[in-house]
Amino acid sequence: MEFSGGKRKRLKLGGDQRNACYPHSLQFYLQPPTENISLMEFENLAIDRVKLLKAVEHLGVSYVKGSEQYQSKLEAEIRKVKFSFRENLENEYEARRRDHISHFILRLAYCQSEDLRRWFIQQEMDLLRFRFNILPKDKIQDFLKDSHLQFEAISDEEKKLREKDIFASSPGLSGTVLELVYKIPFADALDLFRGRKVYLEGGFAYVPLKDIVAIILNEFRTKLSKALALTARSLPAVQSDERLQPLLKHLSHSYTGQDYSAQGNVGKIALDQIDSLSTKSFPPCMRQLHKALRENHHLRHGGRMQYGLFLKGIGLTLEQALQFWKQEFIRGKMDPDKFDKGYSYNIRHSYGKEGKRTDYTPFSCMKIILNNPPGQGDYHGCPFRHSDPELLKQKLQSYKISPTGINQILDLVKGTHYQVACQKYFEMAHNVDDCGFSLNHPNQFFIESQKILNGGKDIKKESIQPETSQPKPSVQKTKDASSALASLNSSLEVDMEGLEDYFSD
Repeated sequence: MEFSGGKRKRLKLGGDQRNACYPHSLQFYLQPPTENISLMEFENLAIDRVKLLKAVEHLGVSYVKGSEQYQSKLEAEIRKVKFSFRENLENEYEARRRDHISHFILRLAYCQSEDLRRWFIQQEMDLLRFRFNILPKDKIQDFLKDSHLQFEAISDEEKKLREKDIFASSPGLSGTVLELVYKIPFADALDLFRGRKVYLEGGFAYVPLKDIVAIILNEFRTKLSKALALTARSLPAVQSDERLQPLLKHLSHSYTGQDYSAQGNVGKIALDQIDSLSTKSFPPCMRQLHKALRENHHLRHGGRMQYGLFLKGIGLTLEQALQFWKQEFIRGKMDPDKFDKGYSYNIRHSYGKEGKRTDYTPFSCMKIILNNPPGQGDYHGCPFRHSDPELLKQKLQSYKISPTGINQILDLVKGTHYQVACQKYFEMAHNVDDCGFSLNHPNQFFIESQKILNGGKDIKKESIQPETSQPKPSVQKTKDASSALASLNSSLEVDMEGLEDYFSD
């Protein structure tokens, strides 16, 4: 891959050429892009696709895949990021181009470990399934041909000759009209054969249209898995570019939502409210930290950082935070002078009043899940990610979650859907069927909880003693790769000529 700092014009294509580049709203991503894009666009496309794939994951475990609700909500998410999804929409070139390039960018970010590859493949498969299911029937054969899938629909005469056998071998066809049937080599239909869901004859499987998607997805998984392995081998050459290395390193677990800084909530929480709020509106990760602090009168550094920034985000002022932590640590027999010398500096530092004056923001769910796992004697981390299943079950029982709800949450945890499990806990705890948002942040949990408990209103401001006014919060000097790249001159461009080298032998 080559990268150029010179300003270069994007190649302009005529109507027929544009259609030839992307003939369908879905594809197998067989050919890497070769055009030039700016680093700004590189970053934006990557972030948009991460948002989309996370929405695909969330909807896939919240709704039945293929249901009307699932389809409509996923279509809405695709519209938000302006990617392609329907075959017959006009002016689809730009949407299909964005979809194509963003897929290959994320290959670079998600080829770096087995867990990342597995997650990426699953979400891309679900996205392909959605697009294929809404593909017009008269376009299916062209899509198969363009994807190098040698699956031919049999003639009406052949279909009529074998119709009885096909119906008998495909349980889901009863009561339906047999439309398209594809003659496929037996080896490509092994999954259907194992489930005894396909008619075999002469070394070929006769697969109805409703079942062809399973074979297409299996082909897609095989090709994408191989492509990611090849990309991983060439990744060091890409990472040697100092402009891309930070973005690719952090993209797979980046948080792109609201930072939940305390600017809008300062002074809205009184210290004597925290015990009550912890049982009503704190997510389990913060609830367990608060409980451990009250019981042990101490938290280790990881717990203090995670919980302290959360409290800052819900509205505790610096003066309140110093008072809160000092009172609790003194109850643990700590000398007040020792606290002032050893701990107050760290609290002031987190509020941007010491050191580099960085005004730190609360941790997102992804940061808690992926960074700094808890050790013996620690209470930070994500209970859904870091707790033993039996201990998690006991904790949920103590929170008065129903047995059915606990089983649903544990199933999500088993599938590594930790944020969705926490969202399911939110719905159980607040007795709502659908919370209407995708949970990505502990402070989001708190704010949405307060809205429900207060009848849709924001946190009610308590009448508390006036405190020293806060200076205007300093801008966080984040090292996040996304912000760093965003500040680069947008005229810098990535020469994607030769990109093929990084996705193939």
